[in-house]
Amino acid sequence: MSTAIHYEREGDIAVLKAQNPPVNALGIDIRKGLLEGIERAEREGAHAVLIYGDGRTYFAGADIKEFGKPPQDPYLPDLCNRIEASPLIVVSALHGTALGGGLEVALSSHYRIAVPSAKMGLPEVHLGILPGAGGTQRLPRVAGTQRALEMITSGRHFGAKEALEAGIIDRIAEGDVRTIGLAYTQELLDQGAERRAVGEMPAPEVVDFDALYEATLKKGRGQLSPATCVRAVQAAAEAPSLAEGLKRERELFMELMNSEQRLGLIHAFFSERAVSKLPELKGVEPRPLAAIGVIGGGTMGAGIATAALLAGLSVVMLEMSAEAAEAAKGRIAGNLQGALKRGKITEDQFTRLTEEALTLAVDYAALSEADLVIEAVFEEMSVKKEVFGKLDAHCKQGAILATNTSYLDVNEIAAATSRPEDVIGLHFFSPAHVMKLLEVVVADKTALDVVATGFELGKRLKKISVRAGVCDGFIGNRILATYRKAADHMVLDGASPYQIDKALTDFGFAMGPFAVADLAGLDIGWAVRKRKRAEGLDPRERDSSYVDKICEAGNFGQKTGKGYYIYEVGKRGGVPNPEVSDLIASERAEKGITPRAFSDEEIVTRYMAAMVNEAAKVVGEGIARRPLDVDMTLLFGYGFPRYRGGPLKWADIQGLEKLLGHIRTYAEEDAYFWSPAPLLEQLVAEGRSFDDLNKENS
Repeated sequence: MSTAIHYEREGDIAVLKAQNPPVNALGIDIRKGLLEGIERAEREGAHAVLIYGDGRTYFAGADIKEFGKPPQDPYLPDLCNRIEASPLIVVSALHGTALGGGLEVALSSHYRIAVPSAKMGLPEVHLGILPGAGGTQRLPRVAGTQRALEMITSGRHFGAKEALEAGIIDRIAEGDVRTIGLAYTQELLDQGAERRAVGEMPAPEVVDFDALYEATLKKGRGQLSPATCVRAVQAAAEAPSLAEGLKRERELFMELMNSEQRLGLIHAFFSERAVSKLPELKGVEPRPLAAIGVIGGGTMGAGIATAALLAGLSVVMLEMSAEAAEAAKGRIAGNLQGALKRGKITEDQFTRLTEEALTLAVDYAALSEADLVIEAVFEEMSVKKEVFGKLDAHCKQGAILATNTSYLDVNEIAAATSRPEDVIGLHFFSPAHVMKLLEVVVADKTALDVVATGFELGKRLKKISVRAGVCDGFIGNRILATYRKAADHMVLDGASPYQIDKALTDFGFAMGPFAVADLAGLDIGWAVRKRKRAEGLDPRERDSSYVDKICEAGNFGQKTGKGYYIYEVGKRGGVPNPEVSDLIASERAEKGITPRAFSDEEIVTRYMAAMVNEAAKVVGEGIARRPLDVDMTLLFGYGFPRYRGGPLKWADIQGLEKLLGHIRTYAEEDAYFWSPAPLLEQLVAEGRSFDDLNKENS
């Protein structure tokens, strides 16, 4: 018998203990062992079977080592059907997590008991697929159509209490999982309980599945897997038998398995885990990290401080005056109130964080004991250098000095100190206590243990940390500046900002580039444009000035109520600002441009080609070490649709040769902007992909 399942008898009960650490993943050995165990129990005359997991969990899901490999017999759907068909009473005792295939095994058991801390869920939608071992057929039979649909299409985890209320489990009991499982199984035998197969229960309620399908597709911004789950649950309600429902579930599962979206979501899943694993940091110990300082208590600084407090760090908030410091404390308290309302912290924790863990200061001397200081002051080089000169004078030896700059040269900032090896860029995204991305910007002289500490901080703050090199805008903002220029060029040539925004949200972006600009504040882009013009633009570069006129009128987007869109208090979103069209028309006339029509498809293709081309330059120059670093940056910081995997995964799926062909065609009209990335040309010439580079550098 498989060593992954230990078989033993306790009287009339055959006990199947999973022992495949660390999470009892449902790999081939576990599947074989469960099948052999059920068959042996039946042969040897047992009256019941108890299934549970050794260690910290029941079956936590599929074995990720098998992802992308041909499936091996016994297949999980067949195994679940075989467990359910057993003439013996089969009981699952759950602790830790029962996720995906794990919950499907539990649902194929006849009875289920769990410890109070157990978590369950069917998270397959996050991998671009659906529960393919009966989950969409059995869960609705116990939980009801609507509740099962919400659980399956969201892919969320839920606790034992909710599972009991929904009828997914039969009992919650305190104690050792083996002990409570055996006691419950024996109780069922003593009561003469009959086997109770979920698949033999009445079909769930029929609802308006067509309306739910459309609503789910819209909510997922085009992601197919949640919407396809609706069709699978529809089969549970409408198919004449469980067998027919399972057949339809399998058909839909295979459709998703063969979809581009599954490729994108699998790439995102593995890349998210790989992005912070850097070979150069292997064996490098981070510096101690208990107390941090934050300079500047505006939206960004307050968000950074909030994230640090929630991670258990003590924070010194430095501001220019006592009034500004109190205002910063108010912003932090407001952020923490949100955590309090969501049940993330208690009232006592809120009080401790705001009154004990947070210290307000107006003098740099207060930062003398900080292990790490992050400045979040005005995005101006002279201001940053002045701050770092003061930090150099006041911070203890070994303290890490971090800048939250979005664009500026971290090497130049580091040169303002006598210890450039201690200086690093930690580029947070606003609101910093919510947004998951952290760019760890490594300057020329940054010490390796400082880099390791940057990643350790990101881990403690629960961020997705990406290593970036120094250039204007690092990874994310450099690529953003380029694809945003592509959008601006299309506006001058005839597209409207509103058509572009719609085409890109239809593609799956959370927001279009012009709505994003309004959200961030048009004054930010304005400052960058003025800085770059002052430095001197290449005469070949196309520049546009209509948006400057919006800013000159004091309209900076959402914060002023007007930008590309007009925003009314209390209303979500905005309506197009008619003044923008007039400004665009004036600039076209000044430049002698005759506007032409753009299709939505051309808008998406040009926008994405610009993004991929610049991303390839970023990787080629070593600013990003791997293509997956770019993908994770765009996914977690810039609203790129997760189900497309990231711009470079998307490019691989579309075909690099085809994409390079588009870029070369566009270069005929603007050779400067559309200069093909050398790395992209190299990959096409060699018949390789961006993913090949990920594998080489993993």
